[in-house]
Amino acid sequence: MDVETAVKGITTQGLMLAFLPALIAIGIMYRWSAGARTAIYATLRMLVQLLLIGYVLVYIFTADRSAIIIGVLFIMLIAASWIAIRPVRVKQPRVYLNALVAVSVSGLLTLGLVSQFVIGVEPWFSPRYLIPLAGMIFAGAMNTVSLAAERMQAEIERETPYHEARRAAFQAALIPMINSLFAVGLVSLPGMMTGQILSGVSPLVAAKYQIVVMSMLFGVSGISAALYLMLEQRGQSGSGDA
Repeated sequence: MDVETAVKGITTQGLMLAFLPALIAIGIMYRWSAGARTAIYATLRMLVQLLLIGYVLVYIFTADRSAIIIGVLFIMLIAASWIAIRPVRVKQPRVYLNALVAVSVSGLLTLGLVSQFVIGVEPWFSPRYLIPLAGMIFAGAMNTVSLAAERMQAEIERETPYHEARRAAFQAALIPMINSLFAVGLVSLPGMMTGQILSGVSPLVAAKYQIVVMSMLFGVSGISAALYLMLEQRGQSGSGDA
């Protein structure tokens, strides 16, 4: 079965209807004064970003050059690290650097393991594999570091001892990922698995890919959060000494 013809197209009207649940949620946020403007901005930004990246990926896939792929990965890491510290009230350069190191180290190691040894991507920089995998991995690290950073700062402001603050921040950061591990296959079919099934791939093959995805996301989430919190300990110690 041809993958391109197996996926049904989405009309403009269908795309507009897909926003209906989001509009209801935004309406509730507006009614309850719960940050509707931020939600509207985020939704519009998502729309523009995804439309633009669709055109950009067409160019990247056809160019098929390693230098371009490395540049794209670098931009993704810079953006992910910046977004990761968005909930942190005090955005010191040290906090961004810690997030960048945590996301980059955990993300690149996981990406290298999965793409080169688990899947065996050829050539190693194949954008059709590397870019989607990097997006999932870097986003997982970004979200976990963001939760860990916000919780850690809150605990420190309450003068919680470091080891207790680290434990609380680490556990809180991993709650969404742990919930996903419990729910996958029972409550939800994740995006990658659903997309492959819609494309005509065998559900068993799609399930194996999803096992790899869930394992890599859990791993990168735990490693990135731990790295960030350990780097923050050094930063807190340095600030205290100063």
